[in-house]
Amino acid sequence: MVGMLAAMPMPSAPLPRREGSAQRDRGDACPGSLRLHAADDGALARIRIPAGVLTARQAQLLADAAERLGDGSLHLTSRGNVQLRGLDAGCGQQLADALAGAGLLPSPRHERVRNIVASPLSGLDLRGTADVQPWVRRLDGLLCASEAAAALSGRFLFALDDGRGDVAALGADVTLVAAPDSRALLWIGAAGEAIGVPAEDAARSALLTAEVFLTAARDAGADGSGGGGGGAWRVRELPGDPDVFVRDVLRHLAGRDIRAGLMRRTEPPGPVALPPAPGIVAGPDGRVALSAMAPLGRLTAAQWRLLTDTALHDGSGGLRLTPWRGVVLPGLTPGSAAERLAELSAAGLITGPESPWHGVGACIGQPGCAKSLADVRADAAQALGTGGGLPVYWSGCERRCGHPHGDWVDVVATTDGYDISLRGERLHTAVTVPSEFAAAVAAARTTTVTQ
Repeated sequence: MVGMLAAMPMPSAPLPRREGSAQRDRGDACPGSLRLHAADDGALARIRIPAGVLTARQAQLLADAAERLGDGSLHLTSRGNVQLRGLDAGCGQQLADALAGAGLLPSPRHERVRNIVASPLSGLDLRGTADVQPWVRRLDGLLCASEAAAALSGRFLFALDDGRGDVAALGADVTLVAAPDSRALLWIGAAGEAIGVPAEDAARSALLTAEVFLTAARDAGADGSGGGGGGAWRVRELPGDPDVFVRDVLRHLAGRDIRAGLMRRTEPPGPVALPPAPGIVAGPDGRVALSAMAPLGRLTAAQWRLLTDTALHDGSGGLRLTPWRGVVLPGLTPGSAAERLAELSAAGLITGPESPWHGVGACIGQPGCAKSLADVRADAAQALGTGGGLPVYWSGCERRCGHPHGDWVDVVATTDGYDISLRGERLHTAVTVPSEFAAAVAAARTTTVTQ
């Protein structure tokens, strides 16, 4: 299997990443369904949805909760999860009961650690080496059954890639990549070595890796739990050589009778890190999938119900949320997909690459976040161009919450205006006039693509 695929080019990272053992004086405050976060626009709940897979009934429940308890919108995250904002601080039990009744809270102790992304089109189009949806279900079940895994940080991420290379480029802590010959490649952080395991042991290997991480973090004095005082929350924060940790995992796999082998890290065949394009996706059986995206990751309850209605009446009855703040509806006929696509476009969703919102992202900004220095969403709307080019992401402060991976135009609010950068190189500083930052962003998005 070594040499079957080419060496993996790591996605470029314009932001500096923490290296070595983390030293913190607080626990992981990452919000969840049961631990609400107090934001400036009310309480916030982050609902983990492994691989973004929802039934139509579950999706309807979320729309009801957004309208009844929150601001009436559903906010999609860069991990394919849903956030409800504008919640009353006293609605926690009511929300928890509703989520549990819909099957969205299988284990209260694990609700913040069910962080699993997967190739959204796996099994729906003609690409990919294997359908990873069975891996998702198996891993989620193992995760919720593991006492040790409950101590993971809410930021620890699993990625299950079907071989096309989309979620493999998202910088997960543990990545499984489907490979030919019924094998899976186990990538751990950014280590240069990988582990080959049988596909039937893929989910078990991913969970064991996370458990070994927790042990390594404790042994290094950097407790990996999110609830205690500080520590390593991600694999990249462990001290020492990452390949040494990979070999430690290999020994533990062998101790559990998993036939695993060390190998050079390899990439899936074909393009890397391409999200589902908005539009109609051809399938292998005469059915198609419909892909749409939410402008700035926000959907009104009415838009969400339009998607849910499509899934319930025209599709296979389910939705898949993507790590690129989109929604995939499987199992439609070509005719109904074309009709529904037109309805979604009229409702304000992104249904084609020509949309000026395509590739534009932003954090919540003012007035929802106290740390934000600007209303980045309003400013992003003023700076809309004709679409196309590199993604652009607007951040209200230097934390850059929710920023994309790979190459992107980095627009950050400062006390003096907006700074615009690309690949770590500052292009413009302290831009304040809307027409000027619109032109600067458009130039950065388009001229770089042709270089």
